[in-house]
Amino acid sequence: MSTRFDSRNAETVCAHLGDDPAQHNGAVITPIYQNSLFVMETMDELVANYVPNQENTGPVGGMMRKFDYTRTANPTTEVAEKKIAFLEHGDLARCFSSGMAAISAAIMSTLHAGDHVVTVRSVYSPAHHFLTDYLQRYGISVGFAEGGSVADFERAVRPNTRLFYLESPSSFVMEQQDLEGIAALAKSRDIATICDNSWATPLYQRPLDFGVDLVVHSATKYLGGHSDIVAGVVVGKRERMLKLVREEGLLLGAVLDPFSGWLLTRGLRTLPVRLAQHAQNAATIAHRLFEHKSVARVYYPGMPDDKQPGLTAKQLSGRSGLLSFELKNTELTAAYKLVNSLKYYGIGYSWGGFESLALARRVSGEMFGVNEPDRVLIRLHIGLEHVEDLWHDLESALERN
Repeated sequence: MSTRFDSRNAETVCAHLGDDPAQHNGAVITPIYQNSLFVMETMDELVANYVPNQENTGPVGGMMRKFDYTRTANPTTEVAEKKIAFLEHGDLARCFSSGMAAISAAIMSTLHAGDHVVTVRSVYSPAHHFLTDYLQRYGISVGFAEGGSVADFERAVRPNTRLFYLESPSSFVMEQQDLEGIAALAKSRDIATICDNSWATPLYQRPLDFGVDLVVHSATKYLGGHSDIVAGVVVGKRERMLKLVREEGLLLGAVLDPFSGWLLTRGLRTLPVRLAQHAQNAATIAHRLFEHKSVARVYYPGMPDDKQPGLTAKQLSGRSGLLSFELKNTELTAAYKLVNSLKYYGIGYSWGGFESLALARRVSGEMFGVNEPDRVLIRLHIGLEHVEDLWHDLESALERN
């Protein structure tokens, strides 16, 4: 296999980018470098390892010349990072030991004590907790853009606002933000932007192309895809990413271990075919739910009642397997009863793996707008099982409800 690479097609990128069998005795898959340390031949070589490399070759985009310590970089994990960076149209990617480690590192790389952040209320709940509670001890405050529009963000800006934190679509109510408009507003005010792209993946949305500064993923989800790793990743342009690697990446120490890095690459190789099947199955389920007499509303971009059709058309080239819906029976006990009666859907918080999952939850009305009432939602992750099995299971539960 040639080490030269010129394809921009996702399927080929996922299969081959970053792999070099010639460097590994012809192994078609990069081995697991399950070690902490890489030794040098001489002290001169060790001392010169971090001298800037103008060609940007070597680990972490040329930040160093050779691998020396896995907390900095590892050959196994580097393969996954190269694939993800290319898919997101970024210069560099940095893997972390969890999605929250990636989110926290990205946020902290943009902020100082006394700064202000603007986000949306529908943001992932641990990220919400990190922003609103944990960072308060460092004098960092948070405001909310109620509807996620550019005007909402502009109204929320303060003189000390330094970050817009986005999640589009969000992972429970599937609310989108205008990435291009918000990024343009941010640049005009010298504000950084971060977008969680876990729902769409870089196959179906690329926030960097809309002007966003950093993209984060819970790689536990679709990028890994097999529910056997916990991982995260941050992607961006070279200058911003090198700062993040040198500071949050190295000093916080949330390193993705080499075996998990190898499993992440394994997942990436099949991402295009897996995601296409998730999307096909989810679209079928979503439209059948939309027509069902017991269902009040389906939350999934591209539905007939999509409240953000312009953003769906502009930002998303496809849809993943995560959706939510409301029953006409608004009691939480009814939602619990339905979820408990499913046989092909596991009950759990995560998503993005091969398996289907269900979760019932009372959602704060703040996620939908000012003075909105709380709602009871059932979130489904539509997996890779046969879609008719998934639908008959769900339909039977709806009929019994």
